Amino acid sequence: MTISEDTYDVIVVGSGGGLVGAYVAASRGLRTLVVEKTGAVGGTVAYSGAGLWFPGSAPLRRAGVEDDAENARTYLRDVVADPSRERLQDAYLRAGAQLIDELEENAWFQSFVHGPVPDYYSWRPGGTTAGRTIFPPPLQVSDIGDKFDLVRRSIPTERWGFEEGPVVSGGRALIGRALAAFLETGNGTLRLDTALESLLVEDGRVVGVEAVSAGEHVSFRARRGVLLAAGGFERDRELRERHQRVPLTGEWSNGAPANTGDALRAGIAAGADTDLLDEAWFIPGLVQPDGLPVFHTGTRGGIWVNGAGERFVNETRPYDQAGHEIVRLHATTGVRHIPCHWVFDQRQLDRDSIGGPPDEPLPAAWLESGALKKADTLEELAALIDVPFDGLDRTVKEFNGYAATGVDERFHRGETPWDQMFQHIVGFPADPRQNFVPRTVPGFPNQLLLPVDTPPFYAATIVPSDIGTKGGLRIDERARVLRPDGRPIEGLYATGNTAAAMSGRVYPGAGTPIGSSLAFGYLAVLDIVDTVD
Repeated sequence: MTISEDTYDVIVVGSGGGLVGAYVAASRGLRTLVVEKTGAVGGTVAYSGAGLWFPGSAPLRRAGVEDDAENARTYLRDVVADPSRERLQDAYLRAGAQLIDELEENAWFQSFVHGPVPDYYSWRPGGTTAGRTIFPPPLQVSDIGDKFDLVRRSIPTERWGFEEGPVVSGGRALIGRALAAFLETGNGTLRLDTALESLLVEDGRVVGVEAVSAGEHVSFRARRGVLLAAGGFERDRELRERHQRVPLTGEWSNGAPANTGDALRAGIAAGADTDLLDEAWFIPGLVQPDGLPVFHTGTRGGIWVNGAGERFVNETRPYDQAGHEIVRLHATTGVRHIPCHWVFDQRQLDRDSIGGPPDEPLPAAWLESGALKKADTLEELAALIDVPFDGLDRTVKEFNGYAATGVDERFHRGETPWDQMFQHIVGFPADPRQNFVPRTVPGFPNQLLLPVDTPPFYAATIVPSDIGTKGGLRIDERARVLRPDGRPIEGLYATGNTAAAMSGRVYPGAGTPIGSSLAFGYLAVLDIVDTVD
């Protein structure tokens, strides 16, 4: 039996980026319900740095970055190269800056700040080396009191029990601020441990949701609209095996564990069209001592090798590009790239450590668990990671030659503005407390190209991970979910990884996924507000 609970103006399914949309609705006097599948708010956003790729926004102007929507439009048209997404891009560019202006009027959000992260294709028309990414300010946990207990913990805390301090940054700061702002409106209700099961549809219009809470079937009605913002399907084995190009089943994802495609399935059942279901925001994942990977970006030393013992990519390349290259080459070359291995030497370990600040000693668990292999010679290391020694030896000698000249003639590591960023800073761009200046080794012209020649030698495992799938329900420029014939499903909206990405198969710059979630959630609410009762 289904228990009918209550009626709201707006129902938001998911509490990551959708929580900002919920605040926008509630701040306009709309009675708004957020339905969250788990016992904590934040989804994958809570794991993130909360970068928002918002060209022309006020934080960029305050930082002296010269940028406008037209430059960004030129850039998106060039790198995405998909006319079918141009209206979505235009809507995104309008919404991002406007949303930030509105959020900064609320004391909970304070002022966002620019982080100097270059566009991922900064050399292309309209690209910029200054970057268009902004971040929320750090949050003093005590400012929101017990409400912060509802915010999803970070990956290091969830997986390894790390303690968190009195100040948090990135995604947890954004979610904490959005939660406080949402509840303070007096129009917002949060329902945790409530999993979407299906959409209520009457005469072709979505009028609410059916869900499961505490083992009971419940339903909630929405007078104006339902916004699906429940992430992607990165943790669902069946959907990934059906749609993805290589056999990734979700265990390696860095998306929130509950992201199993519930909203996608509900939308399809209501008649929605889909797009890009074979895609994800792929990233290289460095396998940890617990056997699972974490987001790995900005390799400053060593090399990645495939099953032939050969390099195959610029290891410092933007993470989405590197992750896609691993997947593509594994699927098309006949050479094993899943897993691949990060090979480095003692000099590299002494300079940068692994998985933490360089002044911290290597935790014993890395070697004890086998996550990090160690050998006195490259030949012994090759045997440990099951690659041919002749291939590895040839690759290392070639790379060491590049290190001597400072020029990577094969993959050009260290030449782009993104690469060069890792010469100067490692950490989190918007929070100086989490940054550290990388150590340097005298005598080498390119600090991203140190030779691999100082024993003992090490190898860690790299697998394709992701920060979510990027295919989903097809939407229009008002975030309305579309049917296969292009008509909108009345009363139904989608954003974030529940929707197919406005950037298509490309990742234009840091903060595109979360920026899209916030921008299209905002556009959905603006459309809902215009709906006549």
